[in-house]
Amino acid sequence: MASGSEYFNRCGPKYLSNIDWNNAHHRKSVSASLVEGVYMLEEDRQARRGGSQRVAPPWWEFFNFKVVNALVDDNDKSIFGAIFEYKPSAYSYHRSMDRSPRYVIAFRGTLIKLESFARDLKLDIDIIRNGLHHTGRFRTAIKAVLDLVSVVGSSKVWLTGHSLGAAMAMLAGKNMAKRGNFLEAFLFNPPYVSPPIERIKNKKVRHGLRFAGTLIKAGMAFAAAASDNHNNSNGIQDSSFAAISGWIPCLFVNHLDPICSEYIGHFKHKKKLEDIGAGGLARLTSQHSLGNMAMSAVGIKGIDTSEPLHLLPSANLTVNLYPCQDMISAHELHQWWRPDLNLSCSVYKYK
Repeated sequence: MASGSEYFNRCGPKYLSNIDWNNAHHRKSVSASLVEGVYMLEEDRQARRGGSQRVAPPWWEFFNFKVVNALVDDNDKSIFGAIFEYKPSAYSYHRSMDRSPRYVIAFRGTLIKLESFARDLKLDIDIIRNGLHHTGRFRTAIKAVLDLVSVVGSSKVWLTGHSLGAAMAMLAGKNMAKRGNFLEAFLFNPPYVSPPIERIKNKKVRHGLRFAGTLIKAGMAFAAAASDNHNNSNGIQDSSFAAISGWIPCLFVNHLDPICSEYIGHFKHKKKLEDIGAGGLARLTSQHSLGNMAMSAVGIKGIDTSEPLHLLPSANLTVNLYPCQDMISAHELHQWWRPDLNLSCSVYKYK
């Protein structure tokens, strides 16, 4: 078994010997590395329970971070997150430190290991049903975020996560934004609950499907607003959506990953509607998930149609256009600290 240093030398972004916190690639790479650290902590826990002597490579120490608290799921006792504190040496200080975090709260994604897979899979289903905010894992996560921000403030606390963990970080960030606390967030391959229209090669077909979906969502939203039972809740939803528009999380998606690639089309389509003067339609439909509305309409139980998790009013979207062998590699975390990526970056702000 490779030692911690050997593992880091083989798999980690060891070329980042000096962190420039003004550099977007450095911030992205360190954030992704800390999420990888959470995967390692849970794998190490499971290995120790099985009698193995495996020790998680503490490669976060390479970036001068230390683990101050592990976040544990009450259901299966797995480590799903961790709070890292940045402890740079005195001689490493330079002016880019002004953009550095003091703490980073990181969340891992689904781990294909016997002890944690069943619980992780259930939470993945909760994302599809828009019920992640009702889970015990999220309650543990948001308490950790609230407690830390109440002590040190929001300006020095970052959120980061991958896949399921990105959904957890996104939901925590949205909740904090409603309280007026805009935390810097780095969300890797966050799930978007929708058919992967972005994977369709024909641009006209993609545009046609999205426009049709927009009209259907608009019709269903107007029908809901016409009901006395929904008038108040829809007004609250619109107000809530606008309230978090100043929060601009950094989203990192791969164009070949069906789990997250629809963020690309979502924001492009929204901008296209705004460009043709249909901004009101864009604002209305961007708050609703056609998938959630359809599942609720056909009577599937447990579907929450209010404020779908994956819909954001604003985002700093980075798309990895680098060729991948398959969909699995397009979803992997370690792609985000590669130095040779072909990236497309766009900032979308709610209007």
